[in-house]
Amino acid sequence: MSTMNLFVMASMPILKVLLITAIGSFLALDRVNILGENARKHLNKVVFFVFGPALVASNLAKAVTFETFLTLWFMPINIFITYLIGSITWVDTCQSYKSSKAFQRPNNRIMFCSFSDCGVLIGSLGKLPIIIVPAMCNEKGSPFGAVDVCHSYAMAYASLSMALNGIFIWSYTYNIIRISSKEIVEEVDQTSPNREPLLPSQNSQTPLSSKLQQFLTTFPRKINFKAFLAPSAIGVIIGFMIGMISPLRNLLIGNDAPLHVVQDSAYMLGDAAIPAITLILGANLLPGLKGSQIQVRTIICIAVVRYILLPLLGLVIVRGAVHVGILHVDPLFQFILLLQYALPPAMSIRTMTQVFGSGQSEYSVILLWTYGLAAVSLTLWSTFFLWLVVS
Repeated sequence: MSTMNLFVMASMPILKVLLITAIGSFLALDRVNILGENARKHLNKVVFFVFGPALVASNLAKAVTFETFLTLWFMPINIFITYLIGSITWVDTCQSYKSSKAFQRPNNRIMFCSFSDCGVLIGSLGKLPIIIVPAMCNEKGSPFGAVDVCHSYAMAYASLSMALNGIFIWSYTYNIIRISSKEIVEEVDQTSPNREPLLPSQNSQTPLSSKLQQFLTTFPRKINFKAFLAPSAIGVIIGFMIGMISPLRNLLIGNDAPLHVVQDSAYMLGDAAIPAITLILGANLLPGLKGSQIQVRTIICIAVVRYILLPLLGLVIVRGAVHVGILHVDPLFQFILLLQYALPPAMSIRTMTQVFGSGQSEYSVILLWTYGLAAVSLTLWSTFFLWLVVS
């Protein structure tokens, strides 16, 4: 396929996302107020507890067998690497910023480290693969083969990506923000007029290696493992069980299956997840228009690492794994793995900032800029990734 055809194929799903996102933003306007704050919370709960698990379980059950299961082992490792890179960037960025004079102001400490740590944002992955990748299968001249087969596997791969990312977000990112928020509040209390200021050794002079070692030592003790029992994680388990256990598969999957109505009902619920997620995305971006005191350097830092450095590292990791033979050469699977390195941050982090009551407006601005830039960067990276995996 020509580069122009690949560019058109990559841009069409992005344009669809932008249109539905715009509708979500419109519905969230004060004068419309269909997707106001309370409505978003309720709809998000329905997606989290009903639509999302149904989407994950139904698509994995249909596409995954014991043989295909053995080929998916690299995806959790791939997602883990993105979080690992983000964590390293988080520690390094905070360390360099804490040595600056701007950080010494309490408001800046809260603004930068309690919610918008670059690592938290860089490591997290948005849910766009579940929207973008299946849509590419429906485009004319798709390089991923027959539409039905492509769509089935695209939904399975993207559903697994969404579920695994959800586990990482609510077990890792959530606890990072919780711990960071608590520490920043304590630090601000110590530097208030009624407290003695922190010593330099406690503040800006701590070596990066010591901070990383302290983080790796204390974090596992503070982590909340309940996230591993999140609805999407349970959906993954159910989907794998049905797909890999032949009696269950024969009972539920296929038009001739005795209980195919259960699978069909799960598909119907799962189909509602994609438009609901996209509408919520648009509604959550709207508060970013109100602005905040977030520094431009923070947004630039996130954008550069998220949309330039991380995709390049992902390219080396994924193609290197293919080259040495530890990853199969399925173009669709490779494309999703590569795409994971070029995604904007997860929208769920805004919910987490609401839980801890800080950084909501600032993170909304970051979301607005990162998702706005993603419309361009995702199109360009998707075009390049398509050319790479099909050439």
